[in-house]
Amino acid sequence: MDRVILLVEDSPTDEALTLRAFQRSKVRNPVVVVRDGAEALEYLFSTGHGDSRERRSLPAVVLLDLKLPKVDGLEVLQRIRADERTRLLPVVILTSSNEERDRLESYRSGANSFVRKPVEFSEFADAVGQLGLYWALLNEVAPAPNGGTA
Repeated sequence: MDRVILLVEDSPTDEALTLRAFQRSKVRNPVVVVRDGAEALEYLFSTGHGDSRERRSLPAVVLLDLKLPKVDGLEVLQRIRADERTRLLPVVILTSSNEERDRLESYRSGANSFVRKPVEFSEFADAVGQLGLYWALLNEVAPAPNGGTA
């Protein structure tokens, strides 16, 4: 079964570009899109009102924007790293931020990678396609705390 890619992105334009880039690079993994940090946490930890879904396996990778409504990306990352169930989950910061402090804080908080969104679509498509191929297909997933896979 294909492992899910969780895309945490509030910009409809960047979401559409990312999904197009995955198609162009033939990344066939299902992509779940959430549009703010609170939604990302609800998805990862199976919380939320009326959320009847059972506990499912974690995504192959989280592509996380930093500038998000409700809960910002750095806080989402810190909460992922603070929980034993998600501590080893690969998280790639995918942002348009040029701020050195954002990069530094992302790595300090446990990001696996920090990728600045290129402005040109072809560069963006190449970067996102490579991310999807690497993290969803090539990367070996860390074992989950309970002995299964994350």
